[in-house]
Amino acid sequence: MMMNINTFLGIFGAALGLCGMVSALFTMRTVRRWRARCVSVESGLAALHREMELVASISVKTGRRVKRVEQEYSGVSDRVEQVELRGAAPSFDQAIDYARRGAEPGKLTQQFGLSRGEADLVTRLHGRKKSA
Repeated sequence: MMMNINTFLGIFGAALGLCGMVSALFTMRTVRRWRARCVSVESGLAALHREMELVASISVKTGRRVKRVEQEYSGVSDRVEQVELRGAAPSFDQAIDYARRGAEPGKLTQQFGLSRGEADLVTRLHGRKKSA
């Protein structure tokens, strides 16, 4: 059985065509997988984008709250500084002595650096009782 060149070329061409079809099928299958993966990645990116918008929104709200708290309590550090500078115990002790002698809250505020509320409290607790 002798193979002539035409038969050999025919078999080689059929085998080459079959390899081309198999290769095309694998390529199509791979392309489908990549498309599915791209769709998955795109949906994941969309979800990530939504989460980032939510985080940004929360961050803005938190920033506003922090600013409001800072504004509301901005005087606290000044007040603490005043209390630390005056030395709390001696001032209160002296203010109590003055209140017992009949000093008014205004004088306590002025002389000992007490706040109006502190001076009122010292006067009410330790001041002279007023007779009706």
